[in-house]
Amino acid sequence: MNQEPTPAPEGVRLQKVLAAAGVASRRVVEQYIVEGRISVNGSVVTELGRRIDPENDQVQVDGTAIQLDVSKRYVMLNKPTGVVSTMRDENGRPDLRRFTADWDERLYNVGRLDADTSGLLILTNDGELAHVLAHPSFGVTKVYIAKVEGAVTAQTIAQLTKGIELEDGFIQADKARLLDSSRGASLVELTLHSGRNRIVRRMLAAVGHPVTELVRRQFGPLHLGTLPAGKTRELTKIERGALLTLARHDAPADLTPGDAQENE
Repeated sequence: MNQEPTPAPEGVRLQKVLAAAGVASRRVVEQYIVEGRISVNGSVVTELGRRIDPENDQVQVDGTAIQLDVSKRYVMLNKPTGVVSTMRDENGRPDLRRFTADWDERLYNVGRLDADTSGLLILTNDGELAHVLAHPSFGVTKVYIAKVEGAVTAQTIAQLTKGIELEDGFIQADKARLLDSSRGASLVELTLHSGRNRIVRRMLAAVGHPVTELVRRQFGPLHLGTLPAGKTRELTKIERGALLTLARHDAPADLTPGDAQENE
């Protein structure tokens, strides 16, 4: 009697997947498994024979998400002023296509920055992550530096953190601090998690200090650093892990297609 062939085990060995993702060698990954440092879909894995589906399973090492799909690209852009945050502008204004030409993948922007606002913008082909990060209820923290008219006082800084009433509702900065004030202008750093349209400009105008220049220096765990205006770079492995961890941990439960928007 012919025996039925034994079906091949489903999935790929965890240590093979993580070695391919650049985490460490298979031998080192096996040690991580024994030490209980790796989790799959939120559960710690301790058996060396564990197999996973790299396309659907989520893996963390020491609490940091690991990018398993190497076809996904994550790029930081220091968007210059005068560029609109779209891949093709119907009015012929400068758009983001010039900054994606060097990448084989079709990259899209996560959220938006106004044409007259510069700074950190993420470009990616990871549609799921982009949708989560740009969703209004997600509330990723962003740090802006604004040059404003007039001498900002300590009382004004306190007012920004205490909160003000705008035409579309109450808003308060998570943090605010005065960086400099001289020659009739001030530099103010604002930390916000709101995704409301032009919120930084509207807040500062409401307290009597219209914005003349605005740059986003930080988006969640990502810092603009010394990246020059108009330049791009791929996120580092640590940055990718931090971004994926943030998105997986804090993704809004009511996420629905078509809701994503974030604009300053």
